[in-house]
Amino acid sequence: MKIHLLYLFAFVMVVPETSYAQSAITRSADVIIYGGTAAAISAAVQVTRMGKSVIVVSPDKHLGGLSASGLGFTDTGNKEVIGGLAREFYQSIYQHYKKNESWQWQKKEEYGNKGQGTPAMDGDSRTMWIFEPHAAEEVFETWVTKNKLLVYRSEWLDRSSNGIQKKSGSIQSFKTLTGNTYVGKMFIDATYEGDLMAVAGVSYHVGREGNSVYGETWNGIQAGIFHHGHHFKSPISPYKIAHDPQSGLLPEISAEPIGVNGSGDKKIQAYCFRMCLSNHPDNRILFTKPSGYKPERYELYARVFANGWRETFDKFDGIPNRKTDVNNHGPFSTDYIGKNYEYPEASYKRRNEIILEHELYQKGLMYFLQNDSRVPIEVRDEMRNWGLARDEFKDNNHWPHQLYIREARRMIGEYVMTEPDALGRTNIPDAIGMGSYTLDAHNAQRYVTKEGFVQNEGDIGVHPDRPYAIAYGSILPKEIECNNLLVPVCLSSSHIAYGSIRMEPVFMILGQSAATAAVLSIDQHVSPQKLSYRDLSKRLLQDKQVLEMKN
Repeated sequence: MKIHLLYLFAFVMVVPETSYAQSAITRSADVIIYGGTAAAISAAVQVTRMGKSVIVVSPDKHLGGLSASGLGFTDTGNKEVIGGLAREFYQSIYQHYKKNESWQWQKKEEYGNKGQGTPAMDGDSRTMWIFEPHAAEEVFETWVTKNKLLVYRSEWLDRSSNGIQKKSGSIQSFKTLTGNTYVGKMFIDATYEGDLMAVAGVSYHVGREGNSVYGETWNGIQAGIFHHGHHFKSPISPYKIAHDPQSGLLPEISAEPIGVNGSGDKKIQAYCFRMCLSNHPDNRILFTKPSGYKPERYELYARVFANGWRETFDKFDGIPNRKTDVNNHGPFSTDYIGKNYEYPEASYKRRNEIILEHELYQKGLMYFLQNDSRVPIEVRDEMRNWGLARDEFKDNNHWPHQLYIREARRMIGEYVMTEPDALGRTNIPDAIGMGSYTLDAHNAQRYVTKEGFVQNEGDIGVHPDRPYAIAYGSILPKEIECNNLLVPVCLSSSHIAYGSIRMEPVFMILGQSAATAAVLSIDQHVSPQKLSYRDLSKRLLQDKQVLEMKN
């Protein structure tokens, strides 16, 4: 319990819930960006390049979101549609790994040609799509320094009714929990949660829509659909005493009956931390027993092993210097299924509790895999080769700074991106970038089937027919709700379409496009909703955004 109290105390100290500081400051710029994600920094760079003033108000100390917090095995889809600042980021990663000093734990030639992309659009420089967390953070910090960006860190939006000032549908300013006020002409919400959007009174949705809402196939509840293998492939009893319902359910299984396939609910796909592990003896920290560890909570995983499952290391994706980007894989893994439903709308304190719960679950899982006798000996032996990378996340006990918020709020804006759009089957109006990744949703619940076995639900993976455009209207609130806000991360999309759009390169693309629209709107004295798309597309193309797939 000691660790819980320390975490909560530290969080309260960083994020006060009530009173303002006495030395509150008012800061102003043409564009105010809320968030510390890759989209936020990309947007800020673009505003600066276009000659306007910008302030980044970041609740995070470390910049770059998931791109700098463990997600180094980039989900790219078709790399040809990644242009602009997003491509510049991956070019900078390539340049980082050209340096011999970047290879401390592995020879460059040992890593080989992994991570190399196709030649960049602007000549001979190349891209690299697989990288260590600290390398990504260095790129973002270099962008901050080179562009002389004003970034105020650990500044949390006041989400109360007093936190924002609006007039005639325009945000005038917002306050943070330190009492500081940020005044701007245009605002960009580049957070994973969409907090500024919500406080501004913009419509949004949390959860999965029913298929009937937008005429989709893969939205809503999808029991019995297993696209990625993240399900129980053999019958496994969910009960503490196998096949005895009177004994009660094992941990990590919901007693809630599953709904009707295709119907909507408030559930969201699972979160996890993308751990950066090392197998170099001089750069690894083995897992110790976490506070409150209970081996029985992993009994379900033990039963999976007992049924012959042996895919533990299938998503230990290799990144440079003998490290991994570890992602969820299989029926019981790093995704903490069903434990994030409150997160999108929760208070900062409750969000921090949820984050800590995910951390303790995942650390307990790693300790279980390294030490429990129910784990096959060959799995235990291999797991003992791995530990947290000593040279990553040094100020956070080598644990990722950012939980993988795969989905939270999604705006209901001027244009809603839906399944047919993300499958490349429609003609999108007013493109501001492109996506191409699989419609990818992780499991949303673990339940008991009518036959009395445990099963997961929500894991979907459907490939687009071709790369698809993303509509300008999808980052715009309805003008009547807010006429000077752009939302490139929690954009207007159905749950299943968002499963493809929600990739870090796309967030960088949309951040740049949102910033471009914000600056042009200031120049033309119009709302972003009334901005000439002809002018917008001209500037986007000038800045090497890809708006259509050329044959």
